[in-house]
Amino acid sequence: MQFPANILETGLTNLAVILACMGALWGISLLKKDASIVDPFWPVGFAIVAWTSYAFFAPSSAARPLLIVVLTTIWGLRLGLYLLWRNWGAGEDYRYAEMREKHGDQFWIVSLFTVFLLQGVLMWVVSWPVQFGQTLAGNSIGWLDYLGVTLWLVGFVFESVGDYQLARFKSDPNNKGKVLDSGLWRYTRHPNYFGDFCVWWGLYLIAVSAGAWWTLPAPLLMSFLLMKFSGAALLESTITDRRPAYADYISKTPAFFPGKPKA
Repeated sequence: MQFPANILETGLTNLAVILACMGALWGISLLKKDASIVDPFWPVGFAIVAWTSYAFFAPSSAARPLLIVVLTTIWGLRLGLYLLWRNWGAGEDYRYAEMREKHGDQFWIVSLFTVFLLQGVLMWVVSWPVQFGQTLAGNSIGWLDYLGVTLWLVGFVFESVGDYQLARFKSDPNNKGKVLDSGLWRYTRHPNYFGDFCVWWGLYLIAVSAGAWWTLPAPLLMSFLLMKFSGAALLESTITDRRPAYADYISKTPAFFPGKPKA
């Protein structure tokens, strides 16, 4: 097993940067009375981790670190700007609003640990391929890197096109209360989450090519978050109450991985 000599330094430095960013963001959320600001920062935080690793720990002559930085930055900025645009002026997300109501005067400290620091720790683990795929010198760019880039591209297209199609659908007042079941949304109920899934498995393959196969918990954790915890499962736990037609959509459309819709 090949470990970089400065693996501990790499991990601890990135953890410190993430927690510092999350702490500052928490302070801003108290001033704004809006914990939703953590959502558009989530993808941008990965770009910050990528550049921290690249600036301080990546071999200067290796091409793979630059590849990882570019892919992570493109994904992070695209998703971060989209979430910022989508949430602009919409007020605090219902999830955080419900937490605020539940915890009352204690929400300020509860949000620090259960919203900001928790997401910071999750970000640190999920970003292991981004961190250690750069730290390891590895070998030259090879077939596994190309496979990872291909999977990343599939994911980026699914996520970007899915977000565009949903935003366009919601912008039409005639679609209020309706369910989007065309385009990519005809073949999977969550093309954006499936896209995220592919992006992070693609980055993992690139890290494997560098020798960091032991970062496997990172894409596994992201897959769990997307499919079972904060992604598809959380959304579908409430959406049928708000949109009755979604039950029929569930019955005929694959849940996560794209497939042929049922008649």
